[in-house]
Amino acid sequence: MKLTFYGAARTVTGSMHLLESRGERILLDCGMYQGRRKEAERINRELPFPARSINAVVLSHAHIDHSGNLPLLVKNGFHGPIYTNPATIDLCDSMLKDTAHIAGSDARFVNRKHKEENPVEPLYTLEDVEATMPLFSPVRYRKPKSIEGGLTLETFDAGHMLGSASVLLTDGKTRLIFSGDVGRPGLPIIRDPAVMPPADYLIMESTYGSRLHPKQKDAAPDLEAVVNRTIRRGGKVIIPAFAVGRAQQIVLILHELINAGRIPNVPVYVDSPLAVNVTKVFREHTECFDEETGAYLRNHEDPFGFKRLQYVREASESKKLNEIKTPFIVISASGMCEAGRILHHLRNNIDDPRNTVLITGYQAEYTLGRRLKDGWKDVKIFGIPEHVSAEVASLEELSGHADSEELLQWMAPIASTLKKVFLVHGETVESSVLAESIKERFQIEAIPVERGQSFSLD
Repeated sequence: MKLTFYGAARTVTGSMHLLESRGERILLDCGMYQGRRKEAERINRELPFPARSINAVVLSHAHIDHSGNLPLLVKNGFHGPIYTNPATIDLCDSMLKDTAHIAGSDARFVNRKHKEENPVEPLYTLEDVEATMPLFSPVRYRKPKSIEGGLTLETFDAGHMLGSASVLLTDGKTRLIFSGDVGRPGLPIIRDPAVMPPADYLIMESTYGSRLHPKQKDAAPDLEAVVNRTIRRGGKVIIPAFAVGRAQQIVLILHELINAGRIPNVPVYVDSPLAVNVTKVFREHTECFDEETGAYLRNHEDPFGFKRLQYVREASESKKLNEIKTPFIVISASGMCEAGRILHHLRNNIDDPRNTVLITGYQAEYTLGRRLKDGWKDVKIFGIPEHVSAEVASLEELSGHADSEELLQWMAPIASTLKKVFLVHGETVESSVLAESIKERFQIEAIPVERGQSFSLD
């Protein structure tokens, strides 16, 4: 077997790794790169291999930085199977369509605003997504499946988001694990990461490879404090959140806080057609829920619905939120503030010191979300300069990625059999520090890979 890394190398976006086995080519993830606009545009449009040369795709989960370029792959000639969890298939149906819709809408907005001679073209269209969906092939957790390249595929719950998987691939001699994104024990809604079986090689994410999260605790008190101080000063809470997983987690916690009378009973809006569709998928895949969330169902309650909560689907309804002068909470995508309706909410509210922008997840380098979290006072939204007067706060407890110690604990049960670890999905410092930690703790070579780097697996 041979591995070549084409994405998420020294960065956390654009997951894409090529495995060659017995003359066939299997792509592990096909993610969209997010970062500097011009660089992201170039990387996403220029696939590093002929799409027709790929025989199959194994998809770890539905987040766009792992799945977002699948329609482009299909648009360019790929027609093989895409193996993934059933919940991931249903999520991708909504997420990829939403990505195509947003790309088209943003392109039209930029073209109108800047009247460029060379108009912006979206990466792919809804028609390309429609051509992609029939290629998905469901693979349930712990159900081995024979796939291309003489390989056997088996998936395990990664505990990162609904349907997320770590995958084991073997040709009968060599065993390779791809971690996907590893979650944290104790996250709301989903189950904890599963223990993996032995393997010879490991491709592992390193998002927080040099850092420890704050001690795992209930996120509710911090969210309660942010909401209460913002409402007291008459402001709005603007929450950029990934529409899959993070939005549902925040809704669940707000549900608990309002029920307990710990925050004012102000209106809460989930302003994202994608989050509306995704919440429906969550309700349909209760087999992925943890015990606490399952208790809502046994009590005949909707964990993702309460009296003051409104899901906003239509653009006209979204625009009306900007006319409201009284306090409210709005949750909107995208989580890194790179596209979608959250940009309009930020543009309309970021200059008001009464308001709070609450960052709830990892923010990749060069994204607007990263600039806000890093304290920039002047940013651009839709290419237009904006001054940041609103409070910017962070809710670290809901991070969907394991920290450095949690990653080491996750790999510990398989460390004794591993020959080599390839570190992906992490910025250079994070991957390098984690590589040293792996060497020190397990005496295993760990390599922070470079884009285009190849390895033979004996």
